[in-house]
Amino acid sequence: MTRPRKRPTSADVAREAGVSQTTVSFVLNNRPDRAIPEATRQRVLAAAGKLNYRLNASARSLAAGRSDVVLLHVPDVPMGPGITRFIESLASALAEHGLTLVTHLQGAHGRALPDVCASVGASAVVGFVAFPPEVVEALHRAGADAVVPSGPSGEFVMDPVGRLQGEHLIGRGHRSLGFVRPAIPALGPMADERLAGVREACRAARLAPPVVVTASLDAASGAEAVASLAADGVTGVCAFNDETAFAVLAGMRERGLAAPGDMAVIGVDDIPTAALAVPPLTSIRFHLDDVVHRRVHRLVTQLKGVAPEAGRSRIDAEIVLRAST
Repeated sequence: MTRPRKRPTSADVAREAGVSQTTVSFVLNNRPDRAIPEATRQRVLAAAGKLNYRLNASARSLAAGRSDVVLLHVPDVPMGPGITRFIESLASALAEHGLTLVTHLQGAHGRALPDVCASVGASAVVGFVAFPPEVVEALHRAGADAVVPSGPSGEFVMDPVGRLQGEHLIGRGHRSLGFVRPAIPALGPMADERLAGVREACRAARLAPPVVVTASLDAASGAEAVASLAADGVTGVCAFNDETAFAVLAGMRERGLAAPGDMAVIGVDDIPTAALAVPPLTSIRFHLDDVVHRRVHRLVTQLKGVAPEAGRSRIDAEIVLRAST
């Protein structure tokens, strides 16, 4: 049986380069307060490369005063295209600052978030929504220097998504609107916020409030929702997100109805498959990279010990018009 190769150590690099371990540490941690001759520095780097040496994360954390780990808390919701795109964009943006993203899935029902934060040595924690004050305090006690977002309402003001949906349908002549909520309890607060926007649009146009129904992500549930909406005379449907809109479109086909002639449908997120729906789905698009880069900027600012600017940034949204409306 072949034994696995022993992982090279800083002592191995020191012997190969003919220097002390302290010098190796100064060079590999890029200590600006230590003057190392360029020839010595290059000799250490060459030795590290030859031995395929990787700096131990714990040692690097001690040298830097913090780790390069950022912990992302993912709520107990389906990992749909929108969340996946956010995570990919966040990992890429953090990498630009030498930070590594680790995710914590709330739905896994494992250890509490502060315990995970302490276990992985995270220097920062990112959430999809603001954490309660007691959680923020616990995360700081667990070693996190930055928690984003930490305020009661987060750091962004987004265009009211539901209002944009409602205004779009009203502008296309619809006078009876419906709102389809997701059947996922964790998405309830966000659904409430979007529903409030649709109600606002109806109120401004002097129309009756939207008819509200709930649908799961399957054709049968979508068909039940469509039947209920049709019975109330709804001609324009604001779906919570694109996936919910797909269920509505599938339900319409089950009922022998078609968009937009029988009912117009608009979603949210503009996921890649929205353009492939039958008919192609009109949706609300966010500038996701802007959202991510502003959040990372806020996080990096906190890690530098600088208080972030007061106030909240506005994140704009736009309608992507397709055949479903």
